[in-house]
Amino acid sequence: MKPHVICHMMSSIDGHAITDGWDRAFKKKADQTYEKLAEKFEFDAWICGRVTMQEIAHGDFYPKGLAKSSVPRTHHFANRNAKTYAVAIDRDGKVAWKSNEALGSHVVAVVAESVADDYLAHLQSIGASYIFGGKTDIDLSRVVAILAEELGAKRLIVEGGPHVSGSFVAAGLVDEVSVLILPLVDGRGDHPASFEIAKETWSAPTYLTLASAEMQDGGGVWLRYRKSAP
Repeated sequence: MKPHVICHMMSSIDGHAITDGWDRAFKKKADQTYEKLAEKFEFDAWICGRVTMQEIAHGDFYPKGLAKSSVPRTHHFANRNAKTYAVAIDRDGKVAWKSNEALGSHVVAVVAESVADDYLAHLQSIGASYIFGGKTDIDLSRVVAILAEELGAKRLIVEGGPHVSGSFVAAGLVDEVSVLILPLVDGRGDHPASFEIAKETWSAPTYLTLASAEMQDGGGVWLRYRKSAP
């Protein structure tokens, strides 16, 4: 059975989710509220893209030369009993993980079969898990199915960035959208929107039905939507 997929994000009133340039104290409070709301979903795994995970991993590079031969392109699960999983959509294997945990969750890298053998050997050496999402690209439907079948995931929360969130929407995998609207206008038109969908994958708008709206401390509003027919 397909897991329930929630896309959880925060954005400015004008729909921008990239927080660089925002006041530090404002951003810190917003992050705290955002994480508190995320906990309400009681998820099995949280999913982010490469850029976000690089910020969490705090690594600049991974050691080369670890693979003495070709590493088999089979899924590798170092921990099947973690309370939660940190799932990194990282097609080319660029996130330089230092350990097998991210914010208290076991790391699962989602890579393509074209990834370097050294990267897979590195993940094995630190006790991290990895799965293959496709030969040269990532099939998110396949990824969600693997997380359910192999790790028993029933509730997945997608936390960004905009391209990853957009990709999940474009693939028709999102059951619920949760967004914390913050009381500021970003105003930078060249900044990504909360959802960025590639032109070649966009087919039609995704229609939603409002499920709830709650005011938060600090003036933010938490909106929850469920997928609906147009």
